[in-house]
Amino acid sequence: MSWQAYVDTSLVGAGTLDKAIICDAAGSTVWASSAGFTIPVAELKAIAATFADKSEPKQVFSTGITINGEKYMTIGSDDTSLKLKKGKEGIIATKTTQALLIGHHDEDTQTVNANTTMESLAAYLREVGY
Repeated sequence: MSWQAYVDTSLVGAGTLDKAIICDAAGSTVWASSAGFTIPVAELKAIAATFADKSEPKQVFSTGITINGEKYMTIGSDDTSLKLKKGKEGIIATKTTQALLIGHHDEDTQTVNANTTMESLAAYLREVGY
């Protein structure tokens, strides 16, 4: 399956995300994305950097993350997952060995449901070495 097919079928196609991006784990190169959904490389790299932060609590809890000029509050962060909210909408980022999956959910979707979609694809990619 192509990276674009993972975005279209496994992420957005699951119905809990309305937009998604898959890029390399460093946030340098976008491999596939939903039509019209872009995140500047500097912001992708800021997301990727949260996974390397070993401080307790992680800095992202106090700073949040800006995506396309919009500030998102951090509601969860660990070594492989980042959950952000702005009002009722949210962003979930999940890191695999080689990839970073970033999905957006609208105000009608609960973060836990969007996270299940993201973690399902991430677990598969980890299993096959990505």
